[in-house]
Amino acid sequence: MAATTRASAVPAALDRALALLKLDARPADLQAAAAPGYLDLLGEEEPTSTGIGQDLMLTGVVPMIYERWWRPALGRVAKGLLGPGMADEHRIARLLLGLTPGDGVLDVACGPGNFTRRFAHLVGQTGLAVGIDASPTMLERAVRDSPDPFGNLLYVRGNAVELPFRDRSFDAVCCFAALHLFAKPFVALDHMARVLTPGGRVAVFTSCRTRSAPLRTVDGLVGARSGIRMFEHDEITGALAERGFEDVRQRVSGLTQFVGGRKA
Repeated sequence: MAATTRASAVPAALDRALALLKLDARPADLQAAAAPGYLDLLGEEEPTSTGIGQDLMLTGVVPMIYERWWRPALGRVAKGLLGPGMADEHRIARLLLGLTPGDGVLDVACGPGNFTRRFAHLVGQTGLAVGIDASPTMLERAVRDSPDPFGNLLYVRGNAVELPFRDRSFDAVCCFAALHLFAKPFVALDHMARVLTPGGRVAVFTSCRTRSAPLRTVDGLVGARSGIRMFEHDEITGALAERGFEDVRQRVSGLTQFVGGRKA
């Protein structure tokens, strides 16, 4: 099936994804909410800022350079010179999520959709890939950059912390490079666990504090100035275990960590 341009068209996967939304989250005027090419559940509502790190994601400049320059450059600084690159991040996400054709996958704080659209190809025509983000500029870029050959891809402007989806809606949930920007990261983990089916997989890429006392002073200061939360080494793995995840795995790289687990 040929790829289609969706820049102002109603997304092909809209009807399929609507069934996954909570009843009180469904917009009264569906056509108007989907007019931008993504499903807008926030309207005029603006997300509460946690600092400059999150504010930059809402600008028009960062989405233009995010995938090619912004994210790789910041990632390299945070992960270290020998840490995994962007291609490695995609591979790690695939391994942690274990996506197969027919799966439903949610990309939390999806930004310009650089992971979401790849997930759509992995789950195929019988699967569904949904990206949710609060930034309209990020989602506009995601829609422009995401051909939809399977009709299985939808972007949603919504609350990425208190997810608007029904319980047990997805087989996999990914949250890369965002949890540390949330005002309530552990509420976000509650909702990620809630929307997963039994046996569903989660993949998280976020910050991780060092164990060296001098460096902890530096990373703590950087986090406080930028609005980025620096998680302790065992904080995310412990939080997943508390929420009923099994086979929890962690890979630390510089000031970052990749964590995955399977919901019991």
